[in-house]
Amino acid sequence: MYTVFLAGGIASGKSSVARELERRGAWRIDLDQVSRAVLEPGSDCLPEIADAFGDDLLDPQTGELDRGLLAARAFADPASCALLEKIEMPHIKRMLVRTLEGEGCCLTAPAVCVVEVPLLDRVEDMLDLADEVVCVTCPVEVRRERAIGRGMDGADFDRRVANQPTEEYLRSHADTVLDNSGAPERLATALGAWWAERESSGWGEARG
Repeated sequence: MYTVFLAGGIASGKSSVARELERRGAWRIDLDQVSRAVLEPGSDCLPEIADAFGDDLLDPQTGELDRGLLAARAFADPASCALLEKIEMPHIKRMLVRTLEGEGCCLTAPAVCVVEVPLLDRVEDMLDLADEVVCVTCPVEVRRERAIGRGMDGADFDRRVANQPTEEYLRSHADTVLDNSGAPERLATALGAWWAERESSGWGEARG
C-alpha cells in the first residue's frame, strides 16, 4: 500500500484534496479523528490526562471525558497546551501505526492510503511511514479571505495560523507541492495529473 501524508494550513484546500483522493479510491485517515479516538472511554491516554489535568474530567460512571473542561484547562496557557500535546502525541502515533499496519482497515487492501495531517511538524518523526509527503499550499492572505468568506472570524484565523507550520516549512518537507492559490479547476487538474502518474507506475515508491 502506497502511503501519502497530506498536509496544508487552514483553508488551504487540504481537506478538499483528501476527499477527492478518497473519491478516487484512496483509504483516508484523518489524524484529527485519530486524536479524538485516543480520548474515548477506556483508552490508555485518559488516565494520563486525568493525572495531569484533574480526575474530575472523567465521568465516574461512564469514563467519558469532559472535552470542554479539558480544553478550558489545557489551552489556558502555553505550558498546559504543551503538556496536553506531550501526553496525547505518543498515543496518536501508536494508533496511526496500528491502523496503517491493518487494524480497522477494509477487507480489500487499497492501493493507496492518504493520511490527512493537520500539523506536519508534530509528526516529523513519523515521516518515514510515508512513501510521499504532499502539501497543499496557498498564500496566507488568500486563505484568510477564503476562511472569512466561510464565516470564520479573522482573529480566530490569525490565531490558528500562528500555531501552524509555515508555508516555507511545508514546502521544505514536501515531496510534492500542490498550489491552490488559483481557481479550483487548476488544483483539480494538478491533482488529477499527480494521481494518473502514480497510478500508471503501479503506486511505486516516490521517496529515496
